[in-house]
Amino acid sequence: MNIFNLKGKTAIVTGSSRGIGKEIARQLVFHGANVVISSRNVAACEKTASEINLENESKDGLAFPVSAHIGKNEDLKKLYSLTTEKFGDPDILVTNAAINPVYGPMISMKDEEFSKILNINVVSNFHLIRLVSVGMKKKKSGSIIVVSSIGGIRADSNIGGYCVSKAADLQMVRNLASEFGKYGIRVNAISPGLVKTEFARKLWEDEEVTSIIKKNTPLRRLGRPEEFGGIAVFLASEASSFATGQNFIIDGGASII
Repeated sequence: MNIFNLKGKTAIVTGSSRGIGKEIARQLVFHGANVVISSRNVAACEKTASEINLENESKDGLAFPVSAHIGKNEDLKKLYSLTTEKFGDPDILVTNAAINPVYGPMISMKDEEFSKILNINVVSNFHLIRLVSVGMKKKKSGSIIVVSSIGGIRADSNIGGYCVSKAADLQMVRNLASEFGKYGIRVNAISPGLVKTEFARKLWEDEEVTSIIKKNTPLRRLGRPEEFGGIAVFLASEASSFATGQNFIIDGGASII
């Protein structure tokens, strides 16, 4: 028995047209799942789905593009509806999409900026989880994976609002794991350290910040997007069947220093 096999499973991965989300979606497909590729950019979703399917033409899984703005409830409902029409109720949900429009001291943020960060990074995740959990409860199984950040467990003077939102995501994971356990639904988080993605460009382009992070990271480097597909497959599959409510920190060891 291949405990990492996802054949016949359906997954939604938000923010999956690039970066970490794209690599998570890629590996879920490669392990047999049908995966909905979603972001605001229609063309990017279609390009990513096509790329993954081309690489995976001899395997069981399929990538299918559905554009959606996670900050809009109507878009989330459309995302869920189109997924169920194409593949049936999702077995796996990865909430990866997030924003960080402010780089600098948290105290200088405008109210509307802070509200936007919380709405996109926390509230929208909750809304999508609530939609998807209905079908999971009926099936008495499911895996929900929230992509948080080590910013959720430690302070950062440049991205404070983002850190607060990611801490909230971690508490949501714990609460929902407690509530959903009786339905056989597992809820876990993945917390990346600094990864060289377009999303984190402001950080890794700052040579002083990058130098400090590398110095204080046992592996002495930044993360790569493709290093997150494996942990997602683990959490989505039977390989992690007794794991719920946990935060899996993937940061090259930075958080142990």
